Amino acid sequence: MTRQAGAARRAQRAAVRQLPLLACARCGVTRRSVGAGTVRNGSGARGQALAAALRDARERTLRLYAHLTPGQRRFPPLDVVNPPDWELGHVGWFQEYWCRRWRRDDPAGAHTPSRLPRADAWFDSRHVPHDTRWDLPLPEWDEVLGYLAATLDDTLARLPAMHEEDLDRAEMALLHEDMHGEALLMTLQTLALPGPDGYEEAGLGRAKGGSNRGDDDVAVAGGTIAIGTPAGQRERFVWDNERDSHDVDLRPFAIARHPVAAGGFADFVDDGGYREPRWWSRDAVAWLAASRREHPAGWRNGLRSGTWEQRVFDRWEPLAAQAPVRHVNAFEAQAWCRWAGRRLPSEVEWEHAAQLGIADIPGEVWEWTASAFLPYPGFAPGNYAEYSVPWFGDHRVLRGGSWATRERLVHRTFRNFYRPGRHDPFVGFRTCAGEEPQDGVGR
Repeated sequence: MTRQAGAARRAQRAAVRQLPLLACARCGVTRRSVGAGTVRNGSGARGQALAAALRDARERTLRLYAHLTPGQRRFPPLDVVNPPDWELGHVGWFQEYWCRRWRRDDPAGAHTPSRLPRADAWFDSRHVPHDTRWDLPLPEWDEVLGYLAATLDDTLARLPAMHEEDLDRAEMALLHEDMHGEALLMTLQTLALPGPDGYEEAGLGRAKGGSNRGDDDVAVAGGTIAIGTPAGQRERFVWDNERDSHDVDLRPFAIARHPVAAGGFADFVDDGGYREPRWWSRDAVAWLAASRREHPAGWRNGLRSGTWEQRVFDRWEPLAAQAPVRHVNAFEAQAWCRWAGRRLPSEVEWEHAAQLGIADIPGEVWEWTASAFLPYPGFAPGNYAEYSVPWFGDHRVLRGGSWATRERLVHRTFRNFYRPGRHDPFVGFRTCAGEEPQDGVGR
């Protein structure tokens, strides 16, 4: 691979960020999913629903950073965040590219210039490496906001004349913006910046977790089950990595009704779990040595109480012991499982359990699975080829959704994906009885 190709691949990976996502219902967002029905063009019910959802998504995007001062918007160059002006500009660029500029006979959008000169050179994540984004001569903040307004106006003006394939791209841009909306909240948490109005309480974590040592397991019968999204499904936009539905053979298993609670994870920490190598895999031991972690990120011993506290954006709060643990990576989740005599579910087990209503979607936290992010049988990349292909193999599948995830984005077949060492998402885990996960046997 040439150096240029390697840089492009790294840029693609940095772009998607799985920030892997209509605002979270707990914070006053619409709960309805767009795409109900199979209208022929954007003047029908789907187009009208998309128009409302696009306005809603843009209002949320603008609100999430609106409270930051100019000084607070000077983000440090970390590999898990983007500069704020770059990320907002990228959201506008993506919508403009897919909803106004892209054509089958002009997939680069070369014949339809951007409303913002040099937007391609600044905001096309496929060709702008992550590490260079802090050094770009980006427009002023108000100009970026003006670009966001212009791209939305263009999309809304085009919607009534859009046909089904065009509407799919518009919905893809909507969901992409939802993903970045969650990423903006992740960044505020990572950088210990204040949360937007209305999100501080949601960030505390109030949903119930469980001890998950087997006392709240649900027995699930095995058999031949279908996972993934059926071919030809037109109720909503479908990402390429969840196509197509296929049968797998699954053995019976038992899965916890709730994610592991923060208090249950604290028992592992207090038992010296981070100092005991036998609970950690070889890769996890290497991560642990490099990170020098002794407890989950964003935890500390209370200066007065002597009990655990957790950071929620820029504030320290008593650990919500009954809420699901969050901001643990896959290595930490698997170490807890070994200590507790449990295991992570495979993504096939998780999806089947979700079919049975065991998991809430979205829940309080994303949930790690034991499965590598790999293509389904017969996989073919969609128009947005960079969405999945660059990530296969070295990423891990997460399922479900978090308190910060827009409800219209997620469903039981949705696959999120991160490298196993990432803890910055709002992610936790639930467990299964036994030691070895099963991904099922394709049929």
